[in-house]
Amino acid sequence: MSQAKGLNLTLKIWRQQNAKSKGKIETYQIENISPDSSFLEMLDILNTELIDKGEIPVEFDHDCREGICGSCSLYINGEPHGPGKRITTCQLHMRSFKDGDTIYIEPWRAAAFPIVKDLIVDRSAFDRIQHAGGYISVNTSGNTVDANATPIDKHDADEAFNSATCIGCGACVAACKNASASLFVSAKISQYALLPQGQVEAKDRVLNMVKQAEKEGFGPCSNTGACEVECPKGISLENIARMNREFLAASIS
Repeated sequence: MSQAKGLNLTLKIWRQQNAKSKGKIETYQIENISPDSSFLEMLDILNTELIDKGEIPVEFDHDCREGICGSCSLYINGEPHGPGKRITTCQLHMRSFKDGDTIYIEPWRAAAFPIVKDLIVDRSAFDRIQHAGGYISVNTSGNTVDANATPIDKHDADEAFNSATCIGCGACVAACKNASASLFVSAKISQYALLPQGQVEAKDRVLNMVKQAEKEGFGPCSNTGACEVECPKGISLENIARMNREFLAASIS
């Protein structure tokens, strides 16, 4: 069986020394890339070549490379996580591109996600939003109740689980023209709002998390649905509607 022809590509990559530096697009040529390589493996190959030439490698975030952690988040040709659907950047393979293609690679663009270096952004704003309300009161005195002993409607349990699959990659923010974090915030609220264990802090949770998101500088929901389209885990817009209902109820009670 003949081996698939390698790809010769032009890479237009955003380079920025630090948050205060002025960044710019740099052009790189890379040759004979296997179509079966992942996008991150292609960047690894590029960095190896740059190091061999005594040049500074491109900084990018990555960890699990299994579509679980979301840290590999990149704009690829203007699209969060690239041309694939329901995948993170690390799950994107070079067979999605053609020989001779020019690929633009940039970091997330949002004021609440300041650039650290090159393609890496600081997404700690998401952590602070979760800290503002992402917890439940649990009796840890030795008299805890087994969660399985609490009856929960299967639909609610399934919806809570679906919301909990949000990996906090930030694609929703990157896709939104208002850089809104509504899909992320609503997913984190929903995974508790649908379960009896989350009812104790329900009002404070939604008020505090929405307030923290505004404090971090995320914009309002644009109502265009781009966030759901680009989310690698398919988090539903229904979560935003649920968050709005929870917020209204908490605000007037």
